[in-house]
Amino acid sequence: MDNQNERFPIVDENGNVTGSISRGQAHDGTKILHPVVHLHLFNSQGMLYLQERPQWKDIQPGKWDTATGGHIDYGESVEDALVREVLEELGITTFTPEYLGKYIFEGKRERELVYVFQTVYDGEVLPAPDELAGGRFFSPDEILQKIGKDYFTPNFEDEYMKFFGNR
Repeated sequence: MDNQNERFPIVDENGNVTGSISRGQAHDGTKILHPVVHLHLFNSQGMLYLQERPQWKDIQPGKWDTATGGHIDYGESVEDALVREVLEELGITTFTPEYLGKYIFEGKRERELVYVFQTVYDGEVLPAPDELAGGRFFSPDEILQKIGKDYFTPNFEDEYMKFFGNR
């Protein structure tokens, strides 16, 4: 289970830190804005790696989601959080992220300022069994066929269409 006492920054819509909040508070329906990082990991054939969220997650258990997605810890930079999350979730130590932008996502129980990155990577991906239920590469056609069928997280679907829907 996720540590409900973990501390995240509270941010304004520009990403300026205005305070801190616990994970439990961030996901309790109050929708206090807090930052997260996402990495879309493509291989050189244009396929996108997605993670399967474990059943014990407090948000969207069992759904397929962005290769790496994680909260920024209080006092941590966006770049450091990205490197940490990619290592923790996928076992990848060397990659070149490209910043795509940021946006606000509002779900049923949370509100996040999402920093979005992509990379092309053909090395070994080692999904952490204590973080993920698994992962694999999907073709763009396979992703588009499954959108809207309760297979992916709503956040992933929105983000994929926003950044990659015209590929």
